Amino acid sequence: MALSSSSALLRRLLRSSTPASSSSKLRATFCSSSSGPSPTLPPPSSIFGDDTEVANVPPLTTPKLFVSGLSRLTTDEKLKGAFAPFGRLVEAKVVTDKISGRSKGFGFVRYATIEEAENARQEMNAKFLDGWVIFVDPAKPRQPKPAAQQDTHSSHTGFTTNKTVGWCG
Repeated sequence: MALSSSSALLRRLLRSSTPASSSSKLRATFCSSSSGPSPTLPPPSSIFGDDTEVANVPPLTTPKLFVSGLSRLTTDEKLKGAFAPFGRLVEAKVVTDKISGRSKGFGFVRYATIEEAENARQEMNAKFLDGWVIFVDPAKPRQPKPAAQQDTHSSHTGFTTNKTVGWCG
């Protein structure tokens, strides 16, 4: 079964509204001897890029995108190669673990304009990259970490004492 026909089948199965009908459609589709899809299956789901679902998504306010669902094998170059066809790419960065150097499973992509970022978001959301389904969302601004608070209760710096001496019964 080709990749395009299996993704079309997945779209149709996800579109169904009840779990019981979904399992019966799945059984009917995979167990039937006909090569074409069953005529009772619903049209493809809008979660995979149809215009109906995209209309419900708020517009971008920044040209930076958050990409989640990345494979552990995805590199900066692979991410850049996947998102380059949609506009002028300023940066493509996969967030990696400091110790192992492997991908943490998410990254960021920045375009020159918001329109290019919106186009990339619509085209790449719920698509395959390195065998994994990726999700593209607007990047949120980084929240500053709160400063470490000093312990004002201790009069000795570096020392804490346990005031409990023992059990009195």
